[in-house]
Amino acid sequence: MKLDVIKLDGEKAGTLDLDEALFGLEPRADILHRVVRWQRNKAQAGTHKVKTRSEVSYSTKKIYRQKGTGGARHGSRKAPIFRKGGIYKGPTPRSHGHELTKKFRKLGLKHALSAKAGAGNLVILDDAKLAGAKTAVLAKAVKEQGWKRVLIIDGADIDANLKAAAANLTGVDILPTMGANVYDILKRDTLVLTKSAVEALEARLK
Repeated sequence: MKLDVIKLDGEKAGTLDLDEALFGLEPRADILHRVVRWQRNKAQAGTHKVKTRSEVSYSTKKIYRQKGTGGARHGSRKAPIFRKGGIYKGPTPRSHGHELTKKFRKLGLKHALSAKAGAGNLVILDDAKLAGAKTAVLAKAVKEQGWKRVLIIDGADIDANLKAAAANLTGVDILPTMGANVYDILKRDTLVLTKSAVEALEARLK
C-alpha cells in the first residue's frame, strides 16, 4: 500500500510503502471491541465503597430488651434493615481489569490502523517538528489540512515545540509511538503518523 507523504504545511514530500499486514487488513469490529473494552476496564478506578455493618458508627449496646416489647428481637442499630445501618453486599474496591493476551492486543492495534487507512483517514507526515512553540502556527496548519479531531503519533520522542504548541489546541492530541493504542486511534477522526512513527510501529507489531 502506497500513501503520499506530506509536510506540516501541506507540501508533498514523496510517497511511502506501508506494510499490508499492518495497514491493509479488513477491520473486524469484534476484535476492536474486545481490545477497547479491555482498555476501558483496565482504566476504571474501581474505588467505589460503602460501609458494612462492621464499619458504621453506632453504640454496640442492645437497643431494647429482648422480650416484652411486642416487636422483633434486635441487638444492634448497625443492622442493614435500619436507617443509616450498614450496607449488605455493597460495592467494595476492586479491579475491573481482565486478561487479554499481548498477541491479541497487537492484533487489535493492527486492525485499528487498518480501519483508519481503509477509511481514508490516515495521513503520513514527513516529520512533526516546529521551529518554535507557537500554537498559532500549528492551529493554522491543522485548519488548512481540514483536521478537526486529530491524533498525531510521533516517534519515540515528541518534539518539545510541537507538544507545547498543541497543549492549548482543542481536538489535537499527540502521543509517542509507545503510547499508540486502539481506543485513542478510533476515538479521533483523523490519524496522523510521522515516518518515524510508521517505522517504529512496524518494528513493534511484527
